[in-house]
Amino acid sequence: MGKPLPMELRQRVVDFVGEGNTHRAAAAQFRVSIKFVNDMVLLKRSTGSLDPKPQGNGGGHGKLAGVASWIERRIREKRDLTLDELVVELRDGHGIEAHRVSVWQFLRDLGLTHKKTCAPPRRSGPRWRQSAASGSRNASPSWPTC
Repeated sequence: MGKPLPMELRQRVVDFVGEGNTHRAAAAQFRVSIKFVNDMVLLKRSTGSLDPKPQGNGGGHGKLAGVASWIERRIREKRDLTLDELVVELRDGHGIEAHRVSVWQFLRDLGLTHKKTCAPPRRSGPRWRQSAASGSRNASPSWPTC
């Protein structure tokens, strides 16, 4: 007999425990960890199902998704806006507490990259531009390019 499929394994483990066997015995019988057995029994008890719970945050950058157009517009308006300044503006202007890494990842996913070498000598702060890799997002970017 071949290896049981994950859903079948989950069901067999829970059934085995339901027959009065211990969690340790189930773990040994099916060659899984005791934690797996515990998790499956708790999952079945709490949800009535053995379907896996959804993983991750679903993408879309959660709380930043609602202000995506504002962020893009803000970057166009102030080309030398720093990441820290943007985090402060999000907090003060929109009441959104976001870590700077989350904001950076959001900007990167929008196709904006930070290029330090293309600025004139007197300018301070970074310049945001659309990366070549994300050129399909907009045929002609409305934010500055170097």
